[in-house]
Order: sequence, then structure tokens, then C-alpha cells
Amino acid sequence: MTIEPTDPQGVTGRLATWIAELRYDDIPEAVRERARHLLLDGLVCALVGARLPWSERAVEAVLALEGRGDVPVLGWGLTTSAPAACLLNGTFIQGFELDDYHVRAPLHSNSLVVPSAISTLTTLDGKVSGRQLLTALIAGYEVGPRVGLALHGAEMLSRGWHSGAVFGTHASAATSAWLRRLDPARVEDALGQAATQSAGLMAAQYEAMSKRMHHGFSSRNGLYAAALAEAGYTGIKRVYEREYGGFLATFGEGHSPRADLITDGLGQNWVLMDTGVKAYAAMAATHAPIDCALEARARGISADDIGAISVEVSHAAYHHGWWKPEPPLETIGAQMNIGYAVSVALLDGQVLAEQFTRDRISADDVWSLLRRIEVHHRADFDGPDDRFRTRMRLTSHSGDTVEIEVDGPLGGPTRPLPNRDVVAKARRLAESIDISERWQRIERLVLDLDSLPDASVLVGELASSVPALPVTL
Repeated sequence: MTIEPTDPQGVTGRLATWIAELRYDDIPEAVRERARHLLLDGLVCALVGARLPWSERAVEAVLALEGRGDVPVLGWGLTTSAPAACLLNGTFIQGFELDDYHVRAPLHSNSLVVPSAISTLTTLDGKVSGRQLLTALIAGYEVGPRVGLALHGAEMLSRGWHSGAVFGTHASAATSAWLRRLDPARVEDALGQAATQSAGLMAAQYEAMSKRMHHGFSSRNGLYAAALAEAGYTGIKRVYEREYGGFLATFGEGHSPRADLITDGLGQNWVLMDTGVKAYAAMAATHAPIDCALEARARGISADDIGAISVEVSHAAYHHGWWKPEPPLETIGAQMNIGYAVSVALLDGQVLAEQFTRDRISADDVWSLLRRIEVHHRADFDGPDDRFRTRMRLTSHSGDTVEIEVDGPLGGPTRPLPNRDVVAKARRLAESIDISERWQRIERLVLDLDSLPDASVLVGELASSVPALPVTL
């Protein structure tokens, strides 16, 4: 017998019921197709991220605590407990700033829902089909951004929260709850458990390896939330509506959160379609400035010509992506800093792994240009549709100026990467770690996921060891 949530007509109740009752056939094919390509992007990011130096440290530390288990550590040929695998696999996907991002409610969905799905399906009795896996992932792809929108998305970044880590637990819980076939009342408990585990401080971006792990923690916590709910361990009821200690009231205090945005158009307007796919190995708010720098380079402007560069961005991008860096700069700080990203884009014509080696980060030409860059907040870029808009003014040594403006980055909503380009990106990354032949099998399984009888076949292809990136980070 299906048990209803506490208030079926409330926001929490409606969301919990939607998650519990979502079916594959309810989802338009265009949404399913994009979700398959998002999954493809997430999986290649996991394999590239698995053997990075900070990922190796994470594996060593976590396995020392958890030991072996039944769930694969992607790209390692090892297994560990379901929660530990969730933590590590999420950390890998976020490991090199190559993964997806939601453009209106900033979070990295794959690092939340893919590990949760793998840890859940590996520990369930019976097979999980490709259709079931895809449906569970789509539940998470939808829920995370919707909860973020209720907190006005980028405002969380402006306030110093790692936004996706705060509402990422909800995405993970939704995916795991769907795979566990929880009824609406138990999904409500799972959402309540997920909400009370939300956390993430954005100061981790400057030098901390822990920034890579924030979404992994959230994925693990969402996994626990669904498992506890399945066992009958109750969570906060009506967690989005509660005025005292509720999720929105607490994280959105003083910022007028809107609970209605969580369920507005639910099942008709698919917010996962606003998920961006990255073209560069850097934090999302650096991408539009990178595009401006690449356009300047295409116009024949070189670093030697430039006396000063001024970059104007939104409030969230400014606070998230700008501080005046000083050497030594850690890899994570370089990947998060607008000035560094602009410098290497203009100097090298790309912002990929090679731009984040220790030698490149410490190079004299980078710092010479970086010291000529300033970033400023522009208030009229703060609207929800302009958060990634960027204007760059380049001033030559003689005083001549050139202005370049983009309304958003390559890969974002104004210039999304089409599915064929997502496939091409994944193939390039797979080639960079010398797994092209294996990747062909993974690609076929993902793009034909709907006809896969047993999703564990895909997990098996992802489990075995991969080489590290052939650069010294």
C-alpha cells in the first residue's frame, strides 16, 4: 500500500510524490537523450579524475578507514563500501573541473547522482535495467537544481556557500530513493534526511583539496538519507516548508527563498535541460571570460600588446572567481581564478590540463599578464538570465581599447554544446588517458542505455583501472 507524505499538497509532499511515481514513459525523449549525454560526460570525467594526485590521496585515506566492500571505485579496479565509493566516485567526477554545471542553480549534478546510483544499484537485490537507471538519474538531475532555484541559485555562492554541496544531497537522495522504490512517505523522509546533512564552505576554493570532495560528501549523504528512510528511520517532515529550522528558512534566511520554484512546472518543464557541459578545465564562472580572451586572441591581440585588462562579471562570478592571486598558487586556486584563466587562455589558446601543471602555473609570462588583470562586479549582470554575461576591456600600451562581450560561455544556455560535441569531448578525454578502445564500449552502452537489460554491465566497464593523465600536476 502506498503511504502518502505528511502534506500531499505541500511542496515537500508534491516533490516526494513526483519522485516516487516518476516513470520512464513520463519523460520526453529529448530529455532522455540529453540525460544520456550528460551521463556520458560525467563518466569520462570520473575516469579522468580517478588517478589525479589529490584523488589518489583521497583513495588512500578513505580505504584506510573503510576497507574493501562490494561497490567499485571507478577507474581503480578496487571495491569498497557503498558510502565510501559514493564519496570517492563523486570526488573523481569533480576532480578536475571538467564536469557539468547547472547554469541557473549552480551545482554539478553528475558528481551527485552517478555515484549514488552506482552505490545503490550495486547493493540491491536483482537487476536494474538501463531504463530504470536513466529514470533514477533524471529524478536527481531535476531535483537538485529545483531546490537550488528555490534558494535563488547563485546567491548561495555570493554568501560563501558551496552551492551545489548545499543542495546536492537532495539530488543524490532522489536518485537513490527512486532506485529503492520508496513510496512518497519514505521519499519525504529521505529528503528530510538529505536536507539536514547539507553543507559546504566555498573558501575551500583557494587551496584546499577538500573542494574536490564537497559533492562527493553530498552524494554519500544522499545515499545514506535514502537508505535510512527505507529502513524506517524518519527524517524531517515538510522540510521545505518548515519555518523554524527548515531547509529553505535556514539556508535562505534573509534572502526570501521561494519554495514554489521546487515544484513549478514539475514534470513539464525539465530544468535538467539547462545543465551546461564544460568546454574548459576550470570553474564555470571563468568560462565566459575565457571566451572573451580567446576572441581577443583570434583578433590578433597578444599578451605583449596589453597594458591592462578589465573584466566585468556578475556578483556571484566576482565573489566566486576573483581575488588577487599571489604565488605560489595551487592548482585548485588557478582553476577557480578568473584572472589566471584569462591569462592562460590569451597566452596558450586553450584552458585544459596542460594549463594547470605546476610549471605552467608558476611561469613568468603567466604572472606578468596576470598582474595586469582586474576583475569588477557589474550590477546589471546580476539578473538570473545574465549571471554568466561578461564584458572585457583590453587596453594597449598606447592607450587604445578593445571591448569584447559575451552573453554566456560556450557550453552554457546561450551557446550549449550539442550532443555530438559532448560525444567528441568525451572521446578526446578518453584518448588523453589512453582508453579509447574501452571508451568505445562505454559510449555504446550509455547511448543505448534504454535497451540495456542490466546496468551492472556498464558499471563493470567503468570499474577496472585507468592510467593517470600524462601531465605532472
